[in-house]
Amino acid sequence: MTEDRGRQTDPTAGTDHEERWAELADLVLIIGREIQFRRYTDEQAVHLSQSEGMVMRYLKSDPAAPPSRIADATGLQRTNLSTVLRGLEQKGFIERHAHSGDGRGVTVHSTERGRSNAALVRQEWATTVSEAAHHDSENLDAALALLRAVEHGLTRTRPQTRT
Repeated sequence: MTEDRGRQTDPTAGTDHEERWAELADLVLIIGREIQFRRYTDEQAVHLSQSEGMVMRYLKSDPAAPPSRIADATGLQRTNLSTVLRGLEQKGFIERHAHSGDGRGVTVHSTERGRSNAALVRQEWATTVSEAAHHDSENLDAALALLRAVEHGLTRTRPQTRT
């Protein structure tokens, strides 16, 4: 980075790099949408909305989370999260457990059904994406490293949501 009239500038930024970053963003959005369009081959797999999927992915890393932490981690507004949690409860994918003496505080836990569905869906995604790439994994580690860095940078700098 260099200083340009009090601003930091990226010496690699330019029309070509900006266009390639924009293309990456477009491709990520298109690929995500294409994955969502697919029907699962296994009849046991249950399709989830994007928000439901975000909550289930979060619970994999934080298996006993209060709703406020889930909202912060996923970027969902708490009112929207309540609706998502109700839907996941109705599907049998999560349970809420009281955790304080007065019964007001709760933690959200994925059920065996929720964890099984997540594993099944991830396997379906792996198959779909691998087949789309003709099983070419030569650049897979580099792609994963870049996408993890982008995901981390975006979530770290996410604007605060309103409750």
